Amino acid sequence: MSNAAIDINCDLGEGIGNEAAIMPFISSVNIACGFHAGSPLTMQETVSLAKKHQVAIGAHPSYPDREHFGRRTMHLPANEIYAMVVYQVGAMAAVCKAEKTKLHHIKLHGALYNQAAVDRVIADAFVAAIKDFDASLKIYGLSGSVLISLAKAAGIRAVEEAFADRSYTPEGRLTSRSMPHAMLTDPAEVTAQALSIALRNTVRATDQSILQLNAETLCIHGDGLHAQAFAKAVYNSMLENNIRIQSPA
Repeated sequence: MSNAAIDINCDLGEGIGNEAAIMPFISSVNIACGFHAGSPLTMQETVSLAKKHQVAIGAHPSYPDREHFGRRTMHLPANEIYAMVVYQVGAMAAVCKAEKTKLHHIKLHGALYNQAAVDRVIADAFVAAIKDFDASLKIYGLSGSVLISLAKAAGIRAVEEAFADRSYTPEGRLTSRSMPHAMLTDPAEVTAQALSIALRNTVRATDQSILQLNAETLCIHGDGLHAQAFAKAVYNSMLENNIRIQSPA
């Protein structure tokens, strides 16, 4: 069964400088909040650009790890995770207010995203931070993850996410970036995976098994070498298959 609509999201504001090229092909954006990449100025510029293109704006909090682009696993106590999420989301909300627009969603970045998908303590701290800051904000998280379950249980609108440009393990997790073929590099392969998710709610795992997953939003990584080409290809393939592209309500 086909989805009538799907969201295409992208991680931007990370110092790559490709925001203007990608923004026309997405419906929601996750903007770095300065901990793994970005700055107050890039936050403001990316919010302004998203507003211009009517793209839903999200904060993209991470561990304080600019050296490793937020992709190093860290082990912080729950109260520190709570505090740093509130800090980053609060900064992004302030930029949105100054730009006379609104924050739409929150999506964790890198190692923090992957840990929150499976670790109840980390996921709980994140959900509590969002619930206390603004319970109307949506949480984007890995389809079928612990985070999605906890967000729903807390009454937060949870948006299940799948990845157009990442491969999946047979268990339904993202293949570690240390493994071969973790990132898809062929536009045809990326488009085929995106369409499989949007049209059939399935993805082929690295062992060639077929995984069933629910996804309201498809991610394209903004820091990839082919990010613009992938975004355009996925966008066009959705339109060609009569799938509306829109941010989650």
